[in-house]
Amino acid sequence: MKHWLVLDLEATTDEGGWPIELMEIIEIGAVMVDAEGQELDRYQSFVQPRRLPLLTPFCRDLTHISQADVDAAELLEDAWISFETWLSAYETTLAGWCSWGDFDRRLLERVWREHDLHTHLARVPHRNLRQAFAKARGLARPLGLTAALESAGLTFTGVLHRAETDARNTAKLLPASLAAFARQA
Repeated sequence: MKHWLVLDLEATTDEGGWPIELMEIIEIGAVMVDAEGQELDRYQSFVQPRRLPLLTPFCRDLTHISQADVDAAELLEDAWISFETWLSAYETTLAGWCSWGDFDRRLLERVWREHDLHTHLARVPHRNLRQAFAKARGLARPLGLTAALESAGLTFTGVLHRAETDARNTAKLLPASLAAFARQA
């Protein structure tokens, strides 16, 4: 049986946003699901930012991640090894990975290059679940995660802008989007 990885990242930012080139990952959240969206496993890790190690008040308020959380965390290179170790159990059954929008993919591709990180994810396709969901539902434009869940008769559970919680909620929309994935292939 094939599995899908649903991944979400939280990153450093400030009010008004930062260019992606300045952002650093501060949390990795992921769930492994089957094609029906049934959760099989999950992963969460904080990451210590290196360039701008102090989180802005805006970032702390948005993500509910404390300075103590990231101060006690591993640097990206070590955190990524831990994530890859978790992911390796699913390497042979991984159909692909998805995220809500392209931000997470773009941020990951940048940090993989910057830090010369090797990843199983480079060998499987990425799917933008936000676009796929809009296409599957015939929407004129993609919705935010909470609105998409509501349109599917589902409820967001947990704290918004926490990586594992966002990944788990995003995974709820995978079954409704798989047909759009097949058309993208």
